[in-house]
Amino acid sequence: MSIETMRQVLTGVSGVPVTAYDGSGAVDPRVTAQVYRRVAEAGIHNIVAAGNTGEFYALTPEEIRQVHEAAISGVDGKAPVTAAIGRSLREAIRMARDAALIGASAVMSHQPVDPFAAPASQIDYFRELAEASPLPLVAYVRADGFSVEDMVRLAGHGNIAGIKFATTDLMLLSRAIAASDPGGALFVCGLAESWAPTFAAAGARGFTSGLVNVAPKLSLAVHAALAKGDFAAAGAVVNRLEPFERMRTKFRNGANVTVVKEAVTYSGLNVGPVRVPGLLRLDQKDREELHALLHRWQNAGDLSVA
Repeated sequence: MSIETMRQVLTGVSGVPVTAYDGSGAVDPRVTAQVYRRVAEAGIHNIVAAGNTGEFYALTPEEIRQVHEAAISGVDGKAPVTAAIGRSLREAIRMARDAALIGASAVMSHQPVDPFAAPASQIDYFRELAEASPLPLVAYVRADGFSVEDMVRLAGHGNIAGIKFATTDLMLLSRAIAASDPGGALFVCGLAESWAPTFAAAGARGFTSGLVNVAPKLSLAVHAALAKGDFAAAGAVVNRLEPFERMRTKFRNGANVTVVKEAVTYSGLNVGPVRVPGLLRLDQKDREELHALLHRWQNAGDLSVA
């Protein structure tokens, strides 16, 4: 996929499906492909394989490859597949080249988790990876400490299609967008539907979503409203999904994927529990609250079914 086309795709919803595990705790490629298939069939614009909602950091490199393959099989050409990559720079380069060989459209690099990573050097990481990648790169920025100059240098690389901006530093976001070449990388809201209206007001385009695993209609409704500049309509949908997103933030986001996987299983597709260090299961009170919300969505026709 050309970088121009990929930038246009990023103005939509970038959905991040979960990874399914079998009874022994191993990746289940068949069920994982089903998860990706129903997200693609819902009309999500860009599908990210092995992102954070897909438990990237709990997977081995070999399992990441399994998830990428399951994604490409399940999506079956209905949408671009952006393969998530990361870890050391050399591993990330290998993953990017491998993703190209198996048919991915682009790659998304998770931010390095090295505790001694300097902000400017993390930009170097992304740029060197973009230089070596045969596919357009989306850079996932989720740490604080970057300067406007860092963001401009990142956005200016010719093979970086977008920046998934996942911090609440809206001043940095707005200043970086204003300072960057408008023909360069697209700044995308990396904090899902709840933050999408605010990020759109700051100049970001498109947003990422884990909600698409469960209620893609709601995600697409937020996107459609923002595309028309109807912030009131977008806000009304966000209010409906806010209890779900708020529950995901519990335990310093430790419940994030747990809530999504519980909801996917409730909707009829058993994807197994999360792996540690994520929260293994919800307590009874949270499960009951989640199921009540999902029941309301189901009655409204918003819940995905297997």
